[in-house]
Amino acid sequence: MKIGVLIVFHESTARPGPFAAEMERLGFESLWVPEHPVLPVNPKTPFPQGGPIPDVYAHMSDQFICLGMAAATTKTLKLATGVALTPEHNPIVAAKQIATLDHFSGGRVIYGIGAGWLREESELLGVDFPRRWSQTVEYIAAMRELWSKPEASFSGKYVNFPPVRSYPKPIQQPGPPVLLGSRDKNALKRVAKWGDGWCPNRVDFDYMREQLSILKDECRAVGRDFTKLDITLMGALTGDRGNVQAELGKYGEIGVGRFVAMVGTLTPVNFGERLAKIAQLYV
Repeated sequence: MKIGVLIVFHESTARPGPFAAEMERLGFESLWVPEHPVLPVNPKTPFPQGGPIPDVYAHMSDQFICLGMAAATTKTLKLATGVALTPEHNPIVAAKQIATLDHFSGGRVIYGIGAGWLREESELLGVDFPRRWSQTVEYIAAMRELWSKPEASFSGKYVNFPPVRSYPKPIQQPGPPVLLGSRDKNALKRVAKWGDGWCPNRVDFDYMREQLSILKDECRAVGRDFTKLDITLMGALTGDRGNVQAELGKYGEIGVGRFVAMVGTLTPVNFGERLAKIAQLYV
């Protein structure tokens, strides 16, 4: 089981470079950084976990700058968006950012994506919110053209550009793996049809077992090999090392290949000690 860590970098946390270097030293496989570019004041959209939207959502640092800082201090650590809100970004610019990070990191990017749940934020950034997944599908298709072709063009509802040249290309071809971090009614169909993997968060074992059985059926229906998908689960496990390792083993048996531990604020003072404790449980 590959083990990653998801952390929100903000003003009070450890800095991405030293944090990533210590992760790599301790044997973690991947660093996952989420995003919310902006938090509207007094949104009407309810927070999915209930209650008010935590203030940390207004303090999330830019994920690609954080991952770039992490790349500069590491050699093998995977650099993952957990998740990027794809339709909130110009796809031509985003494709350039992702390709640049993948190129100069030696092919270490994992592009975890979502379409967003906070309508007020999405609409500020040009998202067709009711059709945000249709918009996302186009954006990913356009990015893959830019990543893989010397001269790329695209014609769609949301993205249109004539033949263009965009370099550097990602080391990973035809582009970094795209993992969908979604649990909506069509999520597994999208994974089977065009995704490279699935990365849900905060779900339990029974849910994951049931959903992976459905995903296998969806893959068979479209001629995809389920075993080639990157199945990642984000969350937190409880208990001592024996309990955590037993749970990881159960997830591995049903097809999960990576577990990403979601952690809170790890400060410049305590992150080394805290990471070591997490490593003792998971790695």
